[in-house]
This record gives sequence, C-alpha cells and structure tokens, in this order.
Amino acid sequence: MRIDMSLMDPPSLQPGRFDEADVGFAAPSFPLPAVKDLDGFQNAAMEMVKPAHGTTTLGFVFEHGVIIAVDSRATMGPYIASQTVKKVIEINPHLLGTMAGGAADCQFWQRNLGKQCRLHELENGRRISVAGASKLLANTLFSYRGMGLSIGTMIAGWDETGPKLFYVDSEGSRLEGRRFSVGSGSTYAYGVLDAGYRWDLSVEEAEELGRRAIYHATFRDSASGGTASVYHVGPQGWTKVSGDDVNELHYKYYPSKEEGKEEAMVDA
Repeated sequence: MRIDMSLMDPPSLQPGRFDEADVGFAAPSFPLPAVKDLDGFQNAAMEMVKPAHGTTTLGFVFEHGVIIAVDSRATMGPYIASQTVKKVIEINPHLLGTMAGGAADCQFWQRNLGKQCRLHELENGRRISVAGASKLLANTLFSYRGMGLSIGTMIAGWDETGPKLFYVDSEGSRLEGRRFSVGSGSTYAYGVLDAGYRWDLSVEEAEELGRRAIYHATFRDSASGGTASVYHVGPQGWTKVSGDDVNELHYKYYPSKEEGKEEAMVDA
C-alpha cells in the first residue's frame, strides 16, 4: 500500500497550492519615480546624498616591523564631527586595521574580520597569516560590491613570513606593498613618507617618520586633524607608541620666533 506523503511537502512544492499571500513572503513592490530616465535619476540622487569623507592613514614595512600612523578627525562634508575618532582597529594582538571612508562600515567589517580570524585559529590551531586575514576581508567586501560600502583599509601584522602590509577596499581590491597611505590627506603624507623612507630605519626613526607624515598631512588637509597616533607591529605583536596633538607637534617642529626671543631674554 502506498501512503500519500504530499501533505508534508512545503507549500512551494505542492502543485496548484502555492499562494504568496497565504505563506506571507510575497516580493515587496515599490512605486518607481515618475521620471523618463530612471538610471540618470538614481545616479543624480546618489551624488546628492553621497557623504564627503576626510582622513589620513598610513602604513609602511621596514626592517623591524610595520608602522601604522593615523589622525583622529571625522568629517561630514565641511562639518568636523569629531576630533577623537580611533582609526586603528585592533583586530587581534598581532593584527591591526585602519579606517578610511565610512566609519561605521570600517568598524563593523573589521570587527567581523576579527571574529573570522578567531574562528580560523580555533579550527586550525594556529594564528591566521596577514595575507589570509586580508583575503578574508577582501572576499567579504567583494560580495557586497556596489551596495554602497565605503572602505579603504590597511591590514598590518607580523606572521611566520615576517612583517606584512595589505591594502583592501570596498570594491574587493587587495594589494600587498611596503608603503600605503589612504584618505584625503594621503598625497601630503606620501610626500613626507617617500622622502624619509628607508628599509633599514631604526624603530625610533620609523615612528618619527610616521608621526611627522601625519602631522604634515593634517597641516595641509582641512579634513584631517586631531591627534597623530602611531603603532608599531613587531614579532611579539603590536604596541601603541604615542598619540600626540597635532597642534603641539606644530610648535615642536616649527617653534615660533616669539618663543625664541623670550628664551633669549631669559638667558640674558
């Protein structure tokens, strides 16, 4: 005897019994704008609401590790929203990520990357490589390409192959290199970075190079400012070296003539 089991099938598999209204997952429909050129209208609307971002982040690899330096200013077009944004995401004790673009996008997806790195470590019994972590992030962002994300990040760390630095953005691009700078002030930072970079820099020289590059970018770029934070990634993990107010750095690098006169008068 054959038993009819069709009653146990989901509604979508029962011929003649599927009704979107009954099961409650009908595709939503929205009225389209009453315009002739819909694509042109959408592109114009996106440009009108597209936020303007501003920041300066940089990273470079040298003999003793990786230096990451960032500013801390967040802007919304001409409006300075914050001077105290932490633009370095501490993914794990051996990996760092930087923020450029949308703050929420960068924070969310890099924290998501931290979770993926931890799961990899638990499953495989070893720490993920810098290349592997950057590839995970690039794959994730590629799957959301064209959906409005705004991310330009660097992934820095030290693994079994030594110090590594990768650039990853919201289009799914992934590049390995020795020097990167991302953000509206990156061209100014590159000028200082390219002039002072050497592979055999000491740790102190490298930290000062990153700090000075961020300072000069904040001096020229109105969307960058706040504090210049410097991190060093070595064989034992990352350490935060300093966080200096860029206004104080200005008077440190270029003391005013009045101060020099006052010091001379005191000495006299």
